[in-house]
Amino acid sequence: MKIAALQLPSMGMSSTRLYKYVRNAHRQGVRLLLLGEYLLNPFFKELQQCTVAMIKEQSEHQLEVLKALAREYHMTIVAPIIRVRKQQLYKSIVKVAPSSMAYYDQQILINYAHWNEEKFFSNAVAPLRSPLVFTIEKVKFAVMGGFELHFDELWSAVSEKNVDVVLLPSMATFESNQRWRELIKMRAFTKSCYVLRANRVGEYFEKEHIWNFYGNSLLALPDGTIESELKDSEELMVVEVTHSNVVEARRIWGFKESIRRRS
Repeated sequence: MKIAALQLPSMGMSSTRLYKYVRNAHRQGVRLLLLGEYLLNPFFKELQQCTVAMIKEQSEHQLEVLKALAREYHMTIVAPIIRVRKQQLYKSIVKVAPSSMAYYDQQILINYAHWNEEKFFSNAVAPLRSPLVFTIEKVKFAVMGGFELHFDELWSAVSEKNVDVVLLPSMATFESNQRWRELIKMRAFTKSCYVLRANRVGEYFEKEHIWNFYGNSLLALPDGTIESELKDSEELMVVEVTHSNVVEARRIWGFKESIRRRS
C-alpha cells in the first residue's frame, strides 16, 4: 500500500497547497496521507495570541477541506488539529476517511518551561489508553502525537494490537534531529513495525531567538533502518508499506514471541 507524509509550514486559512499535494498523491496511488503538527493551525506559541473564536473558525474550515478532499480522492487523511469544546482548546489528531471520521486527543503533551502545551490545552491528564488504531486494506495503523514517541506505555499498546504502521505527526526543533532519528529507528525495530513521521518545516521568531523546524520527515522500516527521508524544504514523500514485511520481521527477530513465552 502506498502512503505519504506531507512536509509543510503552517498553511493559515488557505487550502491551495493542500489541494495541490493531495491531487499529486492521488495520482501516485496514495491511500493514506499524514500531515505534520501545526499545519492546519498556527504554532503553539502563535495560538497563545489568538482568540478561541479565531481558532475554532480556522479548525472548522480546515476540517471541511479535509472531508471534501477525502471524499473526492478516496483517501484517508490524518492530521493534527485544535478542537474547541465548551470554549476549551484540545490538541487532537483527526482521521478523515471518505465516509467516516475519528479523533484522538493527544494524551501526553510537552510540558517544559519554554514550551508548555500541557498548561495551555485542556487535554485530560488521566490513565493512558491505547492510541487510535484502524485498518486499511489489511494494514493496521496506529496514531500518536509526536511527543508521545518517548513513552514506553503507549508503545506497549502498539505491540499488543499488532500494529503494522505507526503514524507520528511531529514538530521538532532546536538540535534534536539526531535524537529523534535514533529513537524512531529503535521503536520501529523493537516493535517490528513501520514508523512514518511527518515533521513540520518553517520558522518562528521569538524575541531574539529563532525556532527552526527542520523537517526530516521519514519512514523507518521494521528492521530499524530508514528507507526514505526528506530534508528541510516543503515536499511530499510517497512510500510503500506491506503487512507481509512486518510479519517477516516479527518472525526473524521474535521479540514479542520471547515475551509471550514468559507470560
